Amino acid sequence: MSLGLPHHLSSTPLLLFLKFLSLPMVKRMLESLLINMPLLYPHFVENGFTQCHFLILLRPMDPNKDLSVYGYGTVAWKERMEEWKKKQSDKLQVVKHQGGKGGENNGGDEFDDPDLPMMDEGRQPLSRKLPISSSKISPYRLIIILRLVILGLFFHYRILHPVNDAYGLWLTSVICEIWFAISWILDQFPKWHPIERETYLDRLSLRYEKEGKPSELASVDVFVSTVDPMKEPPLITANTVLSILSVDYPVEKVACYVSDDGAAMLTFEALSETSEFARKWVPFCKRFSIEPRAPEWYFAKKVDYLKDKVDPAFIRERRAMKREYEEFKVRINGLVAMAQKVPEDGWTMQDGSPWPGNNVRDHPGMIQVFLGHNGVHDVEGNELPRLVYVSREKRPGFDHHKKAGAMNSLVRVSAIISNAPYMLNVDCDHYINNSKALREAMCFMMDPTSGKKICYVQFPQRFDGIDRHDRYSNRNVVFFDINMKGLDGIQGPIYVGTGCVFRRQALYGYDAPVKKKPPGRTCNCLPRWCCCCFGSKKKNKKSKSKSNEKKKSKEASKQIHALENIEEGIEGIDNEKSALMPQIKFEKKFGQSSVFIAATLMEDGGVPKGASSASLLKEAIHVISCGYEDKTEWGKEIGWIYGSVTEDILTGFKMHCHGWRSVYCMPKIPAFKGSAPINLSDRLHQVLRWALGSVEILLSRHCPIWYGYGCGLKWLERFSYINSVVYPLTSIPLIAYCTLPAVCLLTGKFIVPAISNYASIIFMALFISIAATGILEMQWGGVGIHDWWRNEQFWVIGGASSHLFALFQGLLKVLAGVNTNFTVTSKAADDGGFSELYLFKWTSLLIPPMTLLIINIIGVVVGISDAINNGYETWGPLFGKLFFALWVIVHLYPFLKGLLGKQDRLPTIIVVWSILLASVLTLLWVRINPFVSKGGIVLEICGLNCD
Repeated sequence: MSLGLPHHLSSTPLLLFLKFLSLPMVKRMLESLLINMPLLYPHFVENGFTQCHFLILLRPMDPNKDLSVYGYGTVAWKERMEEWKKKQSDKLQVVKHQGGKGGENNGGDEFDDPDLPMMDEGRQPLSRKLPISSSKISPYRLIIILRLVILGLFFHYRILHPVNDAYGLWLTSVICEIWFAISWILDQFPKWHPIERETYLDRLSLRYEKEGKPSELASVDVFVSTVDPMKEPPLITANTVLSILSVDYPVEKVACYVSDDGAAMLTFEALSETSEFARKWVPFCKRFSIEPRAPEWYFAKKVDYLKDKVDPAFIRERRAMKREYEEFKVRINGLVAMAQKVPEDGWTMQDGSPWPGNNVRDHPGMIQVFLGHNGVHDVEGNELPRLVYVSREKRPGFDHHKKAGAMNSLVRVSAIISNAPYMLNVDCDHYINNSKALREAMCFMMDPTSGKKICYVQFPQRFDGIDRHDRYSNRNVVFFDINMKGLDGIQGPIYVGTGCVFRRQALYGYDAPVKKKPPGRTCNCLPRWCCCCFGSKKKNKKSKSKSNEKKKSKEASKQIHALENIEEGIEGIDNEKSALMPQIKFEKKFGQSSVFIAATLMEDGGVPKGASSASLLKEAIHVISCGYEDKTEWGKEIGWIYGSVTEDILTGFKMHCHGWRSVYCMPKIPAFKGSAPINLSDRLHQVLRWALGSVEILLSRHCPIWYGYGCGLKWLERFSYINSVVYPLTSIPLIAYCTLPAVCLLTGKFIVPAISNYASIIFMALFISIAATGILEMQWGGVGIHDWWRNEQFWVIGGASSHLFALFQGLLKVLAGVNTNFTVTSKAADDGGFSELYLFKWTSLLIPPMTLLIINIIGVVVGISDAINNGYETWGPLFGKLFFALWVIVHLYPFLKGLLGKQDRLPTIIVVWSILLASVLTLLWVRINPFVSKGGIVLEICGLNCD
């Protein structure tokens, strides 16, 4: 037995004596020794005396010094210190070079040694939250509470002080103000706890990309959706595809699927040209690490590309690549010009057979693998990512569910061909601006501590080709930089339709994994009679837990049997009824495809081993057939959810109801960039489509007001979803409120009685709190006042036009069955120096805001004229009305700009209809005027002395 003593003490008579003593005697002896000499020994004993290691350190640095001066402690010997350092270094090297075996499967927990140095970045989190500093967020929360109190005082005064001589105006204004307050609460409180996030890409590489071993990063399937190549130019789609193929991610882990829902031969041929150009473009991007990797935007950058690149090879190859891209553009534009004139017999392919998609509404499913199969490499001989063209089957009499149906087809096709555990979806005009975007998302998805509960990672939308002033609020900075940060602090941002990385299992309708709670504390201090009181509850809990365990075991066994049956094939199932039931259950949920059902049970992705490409392709064609989704849960509980034009909000809402959370990722270099509508008419049509989708959700069973209670949706997250579907209703009180100033100026009435000092303080406090809330939001959100003002301005423009039309169209669609056509927003291939910025195309959406503008201008003119005629005393009451009317006119500034600045660009029919409607309303008001007393002639004292 070794006592861990120094060598020069091991032969002393003291040790010989200690070996024959019992443990209590040794303890007493050591205590007596401590009085006279410093000893170092640990304060624990394990399994008796044989396992006890006493360390008695007598290490005088100065022989002439008294030992008692040093006291006692745990100062290590030089040999032990060097051995400890070597041990730490060896463990660090093991983690760096050996790592985990399964990446996400074991989460990197195999080296759980507490002595492992925390300097090892492979063990540290892949991301972290960055809360907004208290100096910014605390005043913001205080102002919100104060604003609530002021709102209460404001409504108390408004309701108790009606305007008797203009009761209708007063009642209308109060109802509008109450609705505005409710809308503000729904919008404000989800921003109570905003956060930001930071990712660590170096730790991701250290954990999942070991030196000398294949990459353990998860595979990603990328979906690109397009419909009409005339509205969505093929050159834009080609740039998006090229940015995906050249992304900074392992080649074998990326697959790009392009959905052509218009079955256009132009898209097919353009994609074929893109695959050929990708063989040159992808190696060029990766060799020189250029950004962005969409050639149109890379070559359009106004920077000196020679500044930091002194390599002559780069200069030579860049010039050659630019010539190659110019030739590629010529070929694409030639295809577009050729597609303008469709032959009478339709398009034919090179072998002479007719193009299957000549009839857009009646054609078979088409799948073409351009890249990724054997034998196709880039010009340097390296492997390329998989590129697949998909056009689902279309037949008359079937509801194809527009974009949501196309995305669900891509989900099934990708599950058959590549079956990556994660999926990224982008619109055809949203290219990857940051080549490390997929790695940014994987920092959240593959994080072993928090990644399992994340259903998707949403990136903000950023846009190119927008004028410097952003007159129509295309950037939508307030929503992406303020609202989404607030939602990220609750349960995560809503899904906005593009630039989003999904977990495939979450799209399959599965619930989020439940975190196991630690066992409750046990206590033996209660008397036994307490057990009699609570015994029944414990028994009930035990019985419930046993029944739940039985159910779980049954479900698990069913899934295992079903997976075995699927792998063996359906042939052997008919004999046993018990084995057939799980198979039928899966088919009712996912559809009648054994290969696809087997893929849904593979949580980490992957395709069946030994399956041939021909068999997989045949199965992929089967899963995009028209009748595949019949009597299944596709669009109801699985995949993109049907029932709304804005399938994105509904899909994200269903995932959050299943207990998942989402993450908002804002890298310093924007991950994605897209194009936005240039002119106001296209912008209003885009907003109309969004608002129509919200109305459809509001009137459906999935409305967040009454759907999803008792699940994993948090209350503030529900507030946000409610706000996202009820905002079109604001159009009615908004139009009424914007009409009130003109009515007040024309009639001489006002919505507020003569205010007292108390009322003036409340009004001033309300205006100050509104301004303070906006200023503090801009401060912590990093939004400029210009972007904030454009957002406020377009809120009025969109609310008075698109939201109103969407409300009526939604009511007609749901109640009367009158369907509205889905309009694809045009994507401009070239901004042309913003030549179409003030081009007002004819649309009925422009009439309501123009009418409001003209009515308020007429009211201002009438009010000022009346004040001039009636004298000085009428100017005081006029100021409140003028401020009210000017507030409306300033918010409708883009219309005023178009009306006064460029009359030749404004369609005459809009001016005629607006002036006509304004005149009719004005004359009708003069004729009816409900605020004039109907009791007879009103006699007033003129003030003149007739005598």
